[in-house]
Amino acid sequence: MAKEDHEATYKEFKEVVNMTASALEKHLKGDDSQSVGQKKDGGEATGHQEGRRIVEMLNGKKADLSDDDYDHMRKVVGYVHRHLKQGGPKDEDEVKDSPWRLSLMNWGHDPLK
Repeated sequence: MAKEDHEATYKEFKEVVNMTASALEKHLKGDDSQSVGQKKDGGEATGHQEGRRIVEMLNGKKADLSDDDYDHMRKVVGYVHRHLKQGGPKDEDEVKDSPWRLSLMNWGHDPLK
């Protein structure tokens, strides 16, 4: 993959992932984080698993990112954009604890930021 594509992907990833690694890690440890998302065979939700990978990438060095990491970044960007377009609760007071927000936060994006 071209270096320019990596740069564009990295920039877009950093724009949609608006949580720090430590904030995301703290969120993922909470019960609310694990209460949302699609679960295969009753196990860990997809978004929760994705969040752990996002924390690893945020904690790592940009120079160490692989093509697979950049593919994952594109997946994260796509998910966040799709989920935001779906929209959450209309009442701002309901957004804070909504499954919509909690799911986005599993992917590193807090819509209230």
